[in-house]
Amino acid sequence: MRAATHAKWAACAVVVALAATACGGGSDGGGEGAGIVSSSWGDPQNPLEPANTNEVQGGKVLDMIFRGLKRYDPRTGEAKNMLAEKIETTDQQNFTVTLKAGWTFSNNEPVTAQSFVDAWNYAADVRNKQNNAPFFSDIVGYSDVHPESGEPTATTMSGLVVKDDRTFTVALDKKFSTWPETLGYQAFSPLPKAFFTDHTAWLAKPVGNGPYTVQSYTKGTAMQLRAWDGYPGEDKAQNGGVDLKVYTDNNTAYTDLISGNLDLIDDVPTSQLKNVKADLGDRYINQPALIIQTLTFPLYDPRWGKPGMEKVRQGISRAINRDEITRQIFQGTRSPAKDWTSSALGAKGGYADICGELCTYDPAAAKKLIEEGGGLPGGRMTITSNVDTGSHRAWMDAVCNSINNALGQGPVCTVNPVGTFADFRNQQSAYKLTGPFRSGWQGDYPLIQNFLQPLYFTGASSNYGKFSDPAFDKLVDEANSQSDTAKAISTFQEAEKILAAQMPSIPLWYQNGSAGYAERLSNVELNQFSVPVYDRIKVS
Repeated sequence: MRAATHAKWAACAVVVALAATACGGGSDGGGEGAGIVSSSWGDPQNPLEPANTNEVQGGKVLDMIFRGLKRYDPRTGEAKNMLAEKIETTDQQNFTVTLKAGWTFSNNEPVTAQSFVDAWNYAADVRNKQNNAPFFSDIVGYSDVHPESGEPTATTMSGLVVKDDRTFTVALDKKFSTWPETLGYQAFSPLPKAFFTDHTAWLAKPVGNGPYTVQSYTKGTAMQLRAWDGYPGEDKAQNGGVDLKVYTDNNTAYTDLISGNLDLIDDVPTSQLKNVKADLGDRYINQPALIIQTLTFPLYDPRWGKPGMEKVRQGISRAINRDEITRQIFQGTRSPAKDWTSSALGAKGGYADICGELCTYDPAAAKKLIEEGGGLPGGRMTITSNVDTGSHRAWMDAVCNSINNALGQGPVCTVNPVGTFADFRNQQSAYKLTGPFRSGWQGDYPLIQNFLQPLYFTGASSNYGKFSDPAFDKLVDEANSQSDTAKAISTFQEAEKILAAQMPSIPLWYQNGSAGYAERLSNVELNQFSVPVYDRIKVS
């Protein structure tokens, strides 16, 4: 069922859980005899169900224990077939999926067409309360299992049909030419029968079909993953496993790395950016990633969502000195945002200066817009974010200082720090926030569609500000139906212009992926999503 474990790994697991002490070593190959990588981690918001995980920390684990129809190349972002042998269509609306032979879950159960269809139907069913359910809304029959109101009238989507063990068909409710390119996202992972027959046990120790298996998991503390010797894919783990340790302060994680008590961090704290090159040399990674940081407004709060407040929101954007903040605080690891996507997409992928002067610092223009819009609600505003990861407190203070200085009205902007990522996400997803809040977005797949539809389409899975605009929705639908990629991107950019006019969120900056690692590691790299490619890491 799982890779066997030497006694020394068991002993090391105890040490790592207590002190994140690096241990292991041996051969370059994965599985038995290879070293264990100890890495920093943030506590996931939800149990690690593929369709219920839409944040980075849980996504790191899913990327190690699951493989889907597609997988994004770590270097290029290209969506390459993984379990899919082929995905065929003649009309960009009806697809036939054929699976490769020989794939199993780590409990030796075969991965079949039914494994995908059952997982997708579970994800879509409103009764299962999965965060990523809207990713399946394009499939015919979604409204039957996930109605906007009332009880569902079905338990499965009629657009999913199993033909045989290796073949199933998918009917979409409209043309979606790039739909196959979305299937590398973890929400589309297959699930074993054990997920459904003993759900509680599965959540405690998830079983997947990726290169690692879960050995143990203590929420809030640590997770130990071990290389699966029976993994049939070409991307076998090049190490014996990964021990993830939860840190509530990335400065502590950095200190543990420097002192030899941790192998890898993928979030270099802002306070250490001036020192990191001297500390780590070429063991410091800083590269562009599919990440944007924004401030989202709670448009469900009438004070922020009423007509005319778009000028206030635009004014706040003009009061933020992005150039100064990214230069002084982030030391070249961020660049000022010019749109709502990511510079890592490139011009061919849809990146363009859509925000224009609205993302340019101008105190006079900021004051004028805010006055024209009726002023800040109650004359004040509060910015909210978690402060356990990402060095968020430093930039929130800087943003508020910039707004206060631009408006010249004293401390009208203040910071509301939330202690943990999970607590912040819970407040965000429960729509309890009453002022602008951090909405960092790490792309699920390298398409412009992924930076717009999940965050701003009416009712979308990560639309936590509850923005809704019929014209925006219409343009997104039109873009998805385009078979010509260039035309689709152009249409998405027209939708972005509506975001500039309404400013439901303020683009702040594009974020690089950053990481640091110990001397005993080699072959360390980040993918386009800034996540370590754990299976390629070697331990000496």
